[in-house]
Amino acid sequence: MSAMDQLHEAVERDRAEHLDRVEDEAGTLLSRLERTGQDGDALMARIGAFSVAVPSWGVGTGGTRFARFPGRGEPRNISEKLRDCAVIQSLTRMTPAVSPHFPWDSTKDYGALKDEAAEFGLAFDAVNSNTFQDQPGQAFSYKFGSLTHTDPAVRAQAVAHNIDCIRIGEQIGSNALTVWIADGSNFAGQQDFAGAFQLYLDSMADIYAALPADWQLFIEHKMFEPAFYSTVIADWGSSLLAAQSLGPQANCLVDLGHHAPNTNIEMIIARLHHAGKLGGFHFNDSKYGDDDLDSGSVKPFQLFLCFNELVKAEARGWGHAPPAYMMDQSHNVTDPIESLTTSAEAIAIAHTQALIVDRDALADAQESNDALMAAETLKSAYRTDVRPLIALARMRAGGPADPIRTYRASSYRNTVAQDRPALASSGGGIV
Repeated sequence: MSAMDQLHEAVERDRAEHLDRVEDEAGTLLSRLERTGQDGDALMARIGAFSVAVPSWGVGTGGTRFARFPGRGEPRNISEKLRDCAVIQSLTRMTPAVSPHFPWDSTKDYGALKDEAAEFGLAFDAVNSNTFQDQPGQAFSYKFGSLTHTDPAVRAQAVAHNIDCIRIGEQIGSNALTVWIADGSNFAGQQDFAGAFQLYLDSMADIYAALPADWQLFIEHKMFEPAFYSTVIADWGSSLLAAQSLGPQANCLVDLGHHAPNTNIEMIIARLHHAGKLGGFHFNDSKYGDDDLDSGSVKPFQLFLCFNELVKAEARGWGHAPPAYMMDQSHNVTDPIESLTTSAEAIAIAHTQALIVDRDALADAQESNDALMAAETLKSAYRTDVRPLIALARMRAGGPADPIRTYRASSYRNTVAQDRPALASSGGGIV
């Protein structure tokens, strides 16, 4: 029996054993919420429709600046990554799309890759370019920058790679390109700040011109690392300026780990939505910087506050395509499938809690400057255990009540490890 067949059998066993219990627990919670004015059917519909994409690189073992310790049975190519992503979708029923990274996920036949993903019930989310690493056979190095390098030949090479990613994305059914660059400086005086930003705009304008009419260009900012003194696109202001300069298809992407510690990320969401430039979101968690920890593992209240703003923004209208939601995590000490599965649930919990906020009570408290009751209104939703509703939505879509227990019962990891020899230690490739 194949590893996937073992998984599907484990899912069906879990469903048969726990469906009645989950329906009972969810029914009790829905009755309580309906007494406070919630529409139970509408709430369940929104929970069931929620989805977040899985990063192709996330199913492999990550690493740090110091080392990477290979995991058992980790995928060696994009086909094996898709198989692991299909496992996560089978367990969560809210991760139907995969975000690929090139050249990490390069293959010879992209039409066949699209078909292979479809066989697993998967589609492709935004494609990601890579100009923060030198690749074998590359003509010019990105050691001192890519889209903002002082040498026009290096910039042209980086632009061409991004355009190649767009062409690949067209073949696999994607409709967005995410661009994150590591360009910046590590010494005072090393870089002309204004000149580097203008070179970035010039390079991105060439990439923007290659976008299909129905595509978006996501600009991802990051405060620091690997450029520790200055980073060209370091904050949401730089990202917004670039997006506004480039045009309506360019929007800003917010990564939860790409800010200074304790930054008010939920306010950034509100500002970007107000500007009509909130394009996407990368979910992870952090303690110090861009730690890429499991979503909701350190700051679950912050995750809820972000979704509070996202739910409000959705009610007001996006003004363009809804923002793309994706996880961007590095799993160093856990099974990546388990981490991505629990992260997807943590994200869904925050989203559902934001859906049940008493918006009228919150607006009244804000209007009357009742700071305490405004905070308590948010906390009331945050303190509500909405896991039964998420479990019910998952089971209605064919998933299990307990994804981790089901995954472990299937012995999927042990089975695939027999066919996937351990990879050698290397750099982590964290983005």
